[in-house]
Amino acid sequence: MTTDDPVRLDVWLDVACLFKTRSQAQEACQRGRVEVNGDHGKPHRGLRPGDIVRIQLPDGRKRIIEVVGLAATNLPRARARELYIDHTPPPTAEEIEARRMQRLSAPPRRARGAGAPKKRERRDLRRLKEGPD
Repeated sequence: MTTDDPVRLDVWLDVACLFKTRSQAQEACQRGRVEVNGDHGKPHRGLRPGDIVRIQLPDGRKRIIEVVGLAATNLPRARARELYIDHTPPPTAEEIEARRMQRLSAPPRRARGAGAPKKRERRDLRRLKEGPD
């Protein structure tokens, strides 16, 4: 593959480790969460060095990526990071505090591998949700 050949957007997003799988990258493109140079980023769009990719993150922030290199096959993560320059501004103090508050207000989660709650734990959970009888 020469440097002049464009690479599919969904393939590049997967190879650059910006999404876990190509299908996740395709879905994000189809839902309009990816823009390339200000235009809607369709999965089959050809990507070239110098393009600016904007990715809408789940928490409402935007990630701004400049394409530096192209690759169509999987690379080690350290090498994949060399394919782009991240121009995303750092989060503001308000955003950091909002994320912290969101984490604190989330319901407690059971530890992975702890198994099903025991009878006493179920009763405690029910009292917590419904209040004392």
